Amino acid sequence: MTAPPDSGPVPQPFLHDLVSCVKAPTVVLSGADGQIRAAGAQGLLSHDRRVLSELRVDVDGHEPEPAGHGLRGAGHAHFTGIVRHLGDPGADPTVRLERQRCARADGVADRLELVNNSRGPIAATVRVHVAADFATAAEIKHDGAQRDGRAPSSPAPGRVEWDGGDLRTTVTAPGSVVETDAGGAVLSWAVELPPRSSWTADVEVIVAFADGPPANAFGSADGVGWDAVAVAGRSDLARLTARSVDDLAALALSDPLEPSDTFLAAGSPWFFTLFGRDSLWAARFTLPLGTWLARGTLRTLARRQGRAHDPATAEAPGKILHEVRVPSAGASLPPVYFGTVDATALWVCLLHDAWRWGLPAADVAELLDPLEAALRWLTTDADSDGDGFLEYVDTSGHGLANQGWKDSDDSIQFPGGAIAEPPIALSEAQAYAHEAALAGAALLDAFGRPGSGPLRDWAAALRKRFAATFWVSDEKGRFPAIALDGAKRPVDTVTSNLGHLLGTGLLGPDEAAVVADRLGRPDLDAGYGLRTMSADAAGFNPLGYHAGSIWPHDTAIAVRGLAADGFAGVAASLAGGVLRVAPDFAYRLPELFAGTDARAGEPVLAYPAACRPQAWSAATVVALLQAALGLTADVPAGTLRVAPDPAFADWFPLRVEGLRVAGHPLAVAVDASARADVRTSAPLTVEVAR
Repeated sequence: MTAPPDSGPVPQPFLHDLVSCVKAPTVVLSGADGQIRAAGAQGLLSHDRRVLSELRVDVDGHEPEPAGHGLRGAGHAHFTGIVRHLGDPGADPTVRLERQRCARADGVADRLELVNNSRGPIAATVRVHVAADFATAAEIKHDGAQRDGRAPSSPAPGRVEWDGGDLRTTVTAPGSVVETDAGGAVLSWAVELPPRSSWTADVEVIVAFADGPPANAFGSADGVGWDAVAVAGRSDLARLTARSVDDLAALALSDPLEPSDTFLAAGSPWFFTLFGRDSLWAARFTLPLGTWLARGTLRTLARRQGRAHDPATAEAPGKILHEVRVPSAGASLPPVYFGTVDATALWVCLLHDAWRWGLPAADVAELLDPLEAALRWLTTDADSDGDGFLEYVDTSGHGLANQGWKDSDDSIQFPGGAIAEPPIALSEAQAYAHEAALAGAALLDAFGRPGSGPLRDWAAALRKRFAATFWVSDEKGRFPAIALDGAKRPVDTVTSNLGHLLGTGLLGPDEAAVVADRLGRPDLDAGYGLRTMSADAAGFNPLGYHAGSIWPHDTAIAVRGLAADGFAGVAASLAGGVLRVAPDFAYRLPELFAGTDARAGEPVLAYPAACRPQAWSAATVVALLQAALGLTADVPAGTLRVAPDPAFADWFPLRVEGLRVAGHPLAVAVDASARADVRTSAPLTVEVAR
């Protein structure tokens, strides 16, 4: 994910202990007691603004004491608080406040229920304290500071409103008395309750653009085009799948230029927008659930494909963008920013894979012109110095220093800790480009367009150059460097980027075996997933953003590649690590977590500033299921292959329903002996490995 170019020593606010209710483009972040306080990142965020900075309840001036909470879905939470100063005397509490929360695309609804289980009547005043500071997401993320609440603009009985410039926040609470001041408002009810009874009030927060949404404001999507997904077998796998698929649906956004096109916002709370790399990987992971999301993602990005050279935004003809922001969000990057070296190749790979999973030919044909433009960028402008490799450098002075998925300032470092100087040629960028060139050639051939021969020649030359240039050695043997620096020196640190090379065709069989071996060693495989950097490196830090932490999607990419190239044992070990940590995060995998050592008995540690939910983390489980099932599709060739590997034996027996291929339902069951039974109405030849 994107780290601001000017990020300095000020730490980001912690998110790991907050309850997150999501319905894109909105998130509600509260404490475990349900209270939204003027502290850290708490608040109601929408369109990169904190449109409500406080939503706090008290009873007679006493805040209920938390007794429990839980998520009922991606956007639904329940909180219970004990009201200890009311009710019967004695040790047992008899009065409580129940709070049901539902995040919506345009705000949030809280239902308050004061429950009196005591023997006598009670009388109380219930107050809701509300405030809005309209801080930008960039401001909140940079220092977590709360801004002073603004005075409401038009209070009325049971209603209060704030004018935040481009955004307007309205709070309604029927039956309440409203009192305002310069920093916010208090809505209150005088409540009298007989014994064994309850009282209910609804508080609703609505967010709207004052003058209609700007062009870069993405709206909520009605759905993602999937069937209900059900997993039977291991309970942890079933729970992880259910929570993840629900989170993915909550992250869905639509393109205002074509509302029927759906894609996934990158993650909560900072990335409720279109990201090239993130949205593409999430769509690619979820292809076994259907091609609708891939179609929307491809089309939304193609509409915004680069048309001209612009150093200020890193735009170039044919290039796929990095991210889009509402101008008022206060982001340090341009509102439409193209500073990514890999999204263009990933766009091509997604189009190819979606075609193989059954994206209709007419939909593919509509994207052939953007495909050719993307391939031209890959084979021309992407190589800025003519050395035959894709590289990046920020020439604007205000863009990202690193433009691969590890985009923090210290992500590309030598084993001793020195930071590589640009221009940087990333290893995985070459791998994606190699795969994209072959994928593009296959599409051009299939749809009767010229140009496939030169693409295959280009890919072959890249493969040869990579083998001659990137391979290095240490005391454990040979491996590909993470990158070449500006002086064309290999940055010879062992990192998780190795996993991104597999399954792309860039490596020969012997080379792939070497890479698989390195991925399976304990300096990278922590037992909880794949570390971003080897524990043997001088710069290793288990809580380093890209320098030793574990990112679930990074592990999933390695698992996909390992499975594709025939190294199921290492794939199963890494996948099992992700399942091992899922309960520690209540089955909602975060953006990243600490790269501690499971084999040494070290505990799972949160990375406190990690986004959660996040699209490619939530989509990880689908990629892991695909690897375990050995599931591959080639709809144009009329085949579907299912080849469960015994290396995943502790995942079996397993049944997965709700999959789709070529637009038809697909269910796969695997018994304890790794024998598969496949049910689908798709007109395909089903190959089941025995």
